[in-house]
Amino acid sequence: MSGLKKIAVLVKQVPATENVKINPETGVMMREGLSVEVNPLDLHAIEEAVRLKEKFPDILVTAVTMGPPSADKAVRYAIAMGCDEGVVLTDRAFAGSDTLATARALSAALKKLGSFDLILSGERATDGETGQVGPSVGSLLGLPVLTYVSKLSVGADKLDIERAVEGGHEKLSSPFPALAVVIKEINSPRLCTLGGKLKGRKSDIKILSFADLDIPKENVGLSGSPTKVVKVRYPQVTRKGKKLSAAEDFDGAVGELLKVLNDNRVEVNA
Repeated sequence: MSGLKKIAVLVKQVPATENVKINPETGVMMREGLSVEVNPLDLHAIEEAVRLKEKFPDILVTAVTMGPPSADKAVRYAIAMGCDEGVVLTDRAFAGSDTLATARALSAALKKLGSFDLILSGERATDGETGQVGPSVGSLLGLPVLTYVSKLSVGADKLDIERAVEGGHEKLSSPFPALAVVIKEINSPRLCTLGGKLKGRKSDIKILSFADLDIPKENVGLSGSPTKVVKVRYPQVTRKGKKLSAAEDFDGAVGELLKVLNDNRVEVNA
């Protein structure tokens, strides 16, 4: 018998490319015109939630994301994988939120949606690589936060996990409710079935705006983000070389090559 009744999965829509640029004036990531996908590491959190639902069919799994209105694609994909419903937190007031402002908004949304027994998140987002949002949400909600979870099982009133640590794994238990940050070693995400895709496409997605949350406006968006990008500089890749023509002057070319190797302290065995 499981003590789980409601699971929330935090997901994020990220650019499907590594060629992401930062606006040099605002310090905000420029996402316009980029193809997007569900954050690959969040797929493992979705998969784990769906596996728990398959084991305990009475569980309700809700996928939650924050982003522009088009972020509904992320929760629709989660529904296609097996989640029951999706929620998109979207408002211009959230634009430019750093990890703390994002966690504040998400935690307020989870409170609005009601109590969850378990919140799952991926290890980090591929567009930011901070790994801060999941644990911050758990902290703001006053929940036990379990990180680097590689194995998870539930009992009547507790959660048993294994987490990856340097040199091996450690076993921990936590009462419900709790937040678990899973790593990719925990499972292999499934592919969506045709039926799942149709369900995701037809599902009604719940939309929450800033007005729906009990949170001060100065705690979200750029004004609520203590992380500031002061300056953006892109590395310049340059290669300086000199072409030696052995056809015209073989001995001279060899001599100059040996000099370059010698100047760079490269030993040459004749």
